[in-house]
Amino acid sequence: MSITQVTILGSTGSIGRQALEVIATLPERFQVYGLTANKSSDLLIEQALQFRPQYVVIAEETEYHKVKQALHGTGITVEAGFNSVTDLASHQVDRLLVALVGAAGIRPTIVGLESGSTIALANKETLVAAGSIVMPLAREKELPILPVDSEHSAVFQCLQAAPQDLQSVWLTASGGPFRQKNLVDFKEITPADALRHPNWEMGAKITIDSATLINKGLEIIEAHWLFNVDYDQIKVLVHPQSIIHSLVEFVDGSVLAQLGWSDMRLPIQYALTFPERVQSSLRSLDLLEVGRLDFEAPDYTKFPGLKLAIEAGRTGGTMPAVFNAANEVAVEKFLRYELAFTSIPSVIAKVMAAHTVVSNPTLEEILDKDRWARRETERAVMQRC
Repeated sequence: MSITQVTILGSTGSIGRQALEVIATLPERFQVYGLTANKSSDLLIEQALQFRPQYVVIAEETEYHKVKQALHGTGITVEAGFNSVTDLASHQVDRLLVALVGAAGIRPTIVGLESGSTIALANKETLVAAGSIVMPLAREKELPILPVDSEHSAVFQCLQAAPQDLQSVWLTASGGPFRQKNLVDFKEITPADALRHPNWEMGAKITIDSATLINKGLEIIEAHWLFNVDYDQIKVLVHPQSIIHSLVEFVDGSVLAQLGWSDMRLPIQYALTFPERVQSSLRSLDLLEVGRLDFEAPDYTKFPGLKLAIEAGRTGGTMPAVFNAANEVAVEKFLRYELAFTSIPSVIAKVMAAHTVVSNPTLEEILDKDRWARRETERAVMQRC
């Protein structure tokens, strides 16, 4: 059995931490080559001492000397700054796990593909904003993009049966913490309320995206690129138990689904071991314990951000990048109590309306429109204050 060399971009975030948990349970299969973090220097140091990678990068340059001193004498190369994160992505490995937050994942993913690394993608914004660039590059390099999101991993797993016979994709959504909350009460929602996801433990940004259902909109755009399906072939199904992680319908009417407990370590492990399946430490699914599986249609009136995401995806060009950037800023403002929960989609809609779409953008044009959208969103938030 060969050793799989892994670099994790974003090792101190939720996905990165769980990936290292998986690796720790399978030490005979994996070797950690590189780890990066944004600001969490203490945890990065702890991870580096445990897994002994060749490279460690702290993006926040003020933390460099602390990390450097803590790892002195270990033989680990320590670097700082986001450019160093991208440089590390250029080192070819068996699996490059991109678990960065937001549009920051785009360039390292592209650099990783260019270096010949297979990408395990936990950063949906990369394909939302730059799917038109990333997917053709992956095909050119003959490298798979292995999805880590539970929904896309579920679709990917089901498609192993007959990828050429795909008819439609059903992405499931828990509905978030406000599925049964009256719309008139949405104006009272606080960040603390929105961070209480009913089924999953995730980072703050994705948890808020799940509360607005914008996360599901981002996943629709990502699925469009990952699986080469039209938007008419992608549907959303609210499934409060989060046991069925997604479904695939084939041309003969058969439907396959992937089921499991709400535990991100399962899709992470599959992305790291694909095409093999290996024994895990996770508990087996007990459908008698689950008892029932419920389904309902999404409420676009209560969650207009989902509709905006689909509109952005259908428009194409630079609009998805603008949608994504506006959402990132709006969520950050909400978490800082500078924007109401109900204003998140309103601000996004205003920025989208002000955008002039570039139909076939280069990477630089995408990143330029990303920066424009962030500035425009800042202005839109200030105007509401």
